[in-house]
Amino acid sequence: MGMNTVSRQRVGEKIWTIVVAAGSGSRFGSPKQFSLINERRVVDWAVETARLASDGVVVVLPADQATREGGVVGGATRSASVRSGLAAVPNDATIICVHDAARPFASEFLFDEVIDAVCAGADGAVPGLPVVDTIKFVGENNVVVSTPNRRDLVAVQTPQAFRAKTLRQAHAHNPEGTDDSTLVENNGFRVVVVNGDPLNRKITTPEDLNWARTISRGEV
Repeated sequence: MGMNTVSRQRVGEKIWTIVVAAGSGSRFGSPKQFSLINERRVVDWAVETARLASDGVVVVLPADQATREGGVVGGATRSASVRSGLAAVPNDATIICVHDAARPFASEFLFDEVIDAVCAGADGAVPGLPVVDTIKFVGENNVVVSTPNRRDLVAVQTPQAFRAKTLRQAHAHNPEGTDDSTLVENNGFRVVVVNGDPLNRKITTPEDLNWARTISRGEV
């Protein structure tokens, strides 16, 4: 999408991003968002791109980090942490993005894609990648219940962008979800999918971190 189109779409928009970096890293073994990639922390990679793509950024951090780094204190769950960030986003924001700090390589282009989709009329927009593995629904005793058509499935990433009033409404009664698009969908709003990026990989395991360090050095 050309710069002139982006500029026309965004006239009058005020875009803020909430970077969620309050996790304890229970699966990783430590708070992964503070691990180093090429001498910069994972969270710093994420925040830098968010600042380039937005008019303002709120960083949600663990309590011991928030005061020191000028962020807001996260909650007990991911959704609660997003709500902490929402409370700090100015009321005049028209579009709010939510991005997981554990995805350090989200590009400014990817932010632009989800933001532009909301500018074009969607209530929300998320990046998604085709699912390459066959997926099974399983029930009791790990017995297969059904096999969905993988052509109808995508693996969803962040950043996710939403109309501000839509996201605030979706969080109004303190719901829980693994991502914000689920909460928005549950409120009957329309969420569209844009093309995700394979490099926008979530740092979940030490192996993911080793991959990220290799990517940052240009060795892949």
